[in-house]
Amino acid sequence: MTIKQLLKTAPVTTLLLVSFIGLFIMQVLTGVDANNPSTEALLKWGANALPFTMTDDPWRLVSSAFLHIGLMHLLFNGFAMYFFGQIAEPMFGSAKFLALFLLAAIGGNLLNNHVTWQGILDGTGQPGISAGASGGIMGIGAALLIAALFKISVNGMVLNLRSLIFIMGINLVYGFAVPGIDNAGHIGGAITGLVIALAFAIAYRQRQNMDIALQNIPRLQGYQSGYPNREQHSAQTSYQGQQQSEQLNDYQTTYIDISKHSETDVVSSNHDFDNHRSDNLNLDNHHSNNDRLNSHRFDKDAHVDNNSGVKSPIDINADHATINEPKTSSKSMVIWQLLPWLVMLLISIGFIWWWQDIHQQLLQVLAVIE
Repeated sequence: MTIKQLLKTAPVTTLLLVSFIGLFIMQVLTGVDANNPSTEALLKWGANALPFTMTDDPWRLVSSAFLHIGLMHLLFNGFAMYFFGQIAEPMFGSAKFLALFLLAAIGGNLLNNHVTWQGILDGTGQPGISAGASGGIMGIGAALLIAALFKISVNGMVLNLRSLIFIMGINLVYGFAVPGIDNAGHIGGAITGLVIALAFAIAYRQRQNMDIALQNIPRLQGYQSGYPNREQHSAQTSYQGQQQSEQLNDYQTTYIDISKHSETDVVSSNHDFDNHRSDNLNLDNHHSNNDRLNSHRFDKDAHVDNNSGVKSPIDINADHATINEPKTSSKSMVIWQLLPWLVMLLISIGFIWWWQDIHQQLLQVLAVIE
């Protein structure tokens, strides 16, 4: 994938890579060793260090994620970001992807400081310096693991769960096997990414189920609308009765006009016509009674009279479903869309509390020492 294609598909990933490389170039141009930067130079450029990060410089929790210790460190993390970012960003969205990376990086740095602080209290550790995007990248990799587990597709392609587990496993094993690797940062970033990705996956699954349900609503409404309501039935019955009456009058007028030539024929025809008319009237009365009976039954079921204009129970239920179903679905859709952001907000609040806890403990120890 070219840089132009990457910028179009994953703009945040591209900007992160540019920031990693740009910051490294700025370091080298100011005299920092490209392969073995000094501790003073790393502190100057924003590395994570317990005494500074947990007292007056909490911004190092973020700045250290853009700083790398040497060229090989930059290349390794840059390749991992390129590999994961072009998949994860289109899947989660640019804004959520950026929030995921930053929170995972902060979570990794906080766990690193927590482990370091506990080691100092136990007398088994000492302050150190950490830097790199590894915590954030491990969080993205963990999020992709959850996406593969829930079978979330990217442009119609489902992620390979085994391949992702293999890559994540190599990173963790490499961190434990090689000295100087921030294992706590990797683990903290991965745990943060897992929690956030679970919110993504649950929201995605719920929205998918709601989309399927909404697609079936028009079929149900079409099925319900096939039943005629009371007004349509009454109007149709009245129109048919009017047509029969008009046909009967035309028949009577034509028959009498033709029968003027013979009085006997007139009398006989009138007698037959009266019988025929009587039969028709009886038939019309029979239909009218049936219509009134059906209308009475229909009105009884609807609990309204004929002139109330209230729709049948079927129409009422159909309209009720038509009005309430979209409102309920839209509210539920908004809730599921906000779920990942709510989870990330809660994680942010938890991180603030975590920093405050270590910060207060550190101040108490420093006060005792002084």
